[in-house]
Amino acid sequence: MAAERVLTCNVGRPEAKTVRGYRESGGYEALARALRMQPEEVIEEVKKSGLRGRGGAGFPCGMKWSFVPRNIEKPKYIVCNADESEPGTFKDRLLMEHDPHQLIEGCVIAGWAVGASTTYIYIRGEYTLAARVLEDAIRDAYDSGILGTSVLGSGFRHDMFVHCGAGAYICGEETGLLESLEGKRGQPRVKPPFPAVVGAFGCPTVINNVETLCCAVHILKRGADWFKSIGTDERNTGPKLYAISGHVERPGTYEHPIGVTFQELLDGCGGMYKGRALKAFIPGGASAPMMTAADAGIRMDFDTLAKAGSMLGSAAVIVMDETTCIVRSTLRLAKFFAHESCGQCTPCREGTNWMRLILQRIERGDGSEADLDLLAGVVPNVGGISLCALGDAAQGPVKSMIARFGDEIRDNIRNRRYPLPRQPFFDFGAVA
Repeated sequence: MAAERVLTCNVGRPEAKTVRGYRESGGYEALARALRMQPEEVIEEVKKSGLRGRGGAGFPCGMKWSFVPRNIEKPKYIVCNADESEPGTFKDRLLMEHDPHQLIEGCVIAGWAVGASTTYIYIRGEYTLAARVLEDAIRDAYDSGILGTSVLGSGFRHDMFVHCGAGAYICGEETGLLESLEGKRGQPRVKPPFPAVVGAFGCPTVINNVETLCCAVHILKRGADWFKSIGTDERNTGPKLYAISGHVERPGTYEHPIGVTFQELLDGCGGMYKGRALKAFIPGGASAPMMTAADAGIRMDFDTLAKAGSMLGSAAVIVMDETTCIVRSTLRLAKFFAHESCGQCTPCREGTNWMRLILQRIERGDGSEADLDLLAGVVPNVGGISLCALGDAAQGPVKSMIARFGDEIRDNIRNRRYPLPRQPFFDFGAVA
């Protein structure tokens, strides 16, 4: 599907990493327009666009901004969630490394809209290059009057800092992120209160991910109606980045209008690796329930995937071919979630390990059909009742494995085929 490059328009333009080069392609025009508007008007424009959060939950961005109380003496904060640590997710890294001023502009627009004078970009600790690029861009923005005491000469003050995390998946959860930002152990908070009212340092805080804030730039630059004209419907609007990995010829980050079909995504990255047949795909990062080859025509938007029993999530598309052992692949994800659980609540701490142990037993050939029933009994005791969404994330792959590949797994157990042979190269399901 051919489409205009919007979010990735500066990828491949090294000069865009400087204020001067960014301005040559229309950079900071959206911020200048926003500063001529009332903050409430900026929020309404974002609401009208239909922009939904690109980090996972898909919550309406403008509505989130409107939750921040206006008549309050406490300081307010913008926190950019750049802790891109879910397996298969790497789209935000592209934006930070190649177009850092787009993110800076989006953060300042959000700050103006809600009355926040400070942004913290909380970035995954392993993203050392992206952090360096952002630091350089922020210094350039201060020197150019974009940041500091008077943004573009408007009298509005806005400061910005990069804060590197320490590699914990749980710090991608917004309240776990806030705890880490404050120098505490990264564990989720009980909600309510929500961050819009009690966030960073006990103050009102807006938390958006990188792609969401970059979308806000183009909404303010080209208008909400333009943004709404892209996508599936009024609830699924705008351009979208899809991070594609696994058994494909050309893995990478691809920009499409939201709602592109999976098959179009697959064709756009060269098709299946070595022409093999598609067996399964995960449409929205490791926590999204997997789909089968029969679902290849599905539209990759929030509502269509939700109706099909999965989710768009972070739009990290993991593709698996006919050689993949589904049990082994699910075990790999189960091991990740068990390791990354913060241990604060019992359903997640105990449930993730139970799922890992049962899958491990099946994969090594010691399992029985009763183990699938046992797994099915563990799943509802993990998802939906944990303190944060990690419990839901951990049970997604297991639940979909049973629902979509249960008959195949039972047949393999009966005929003692486990452990299945490993592929000599590029085995997605390899377990460390």
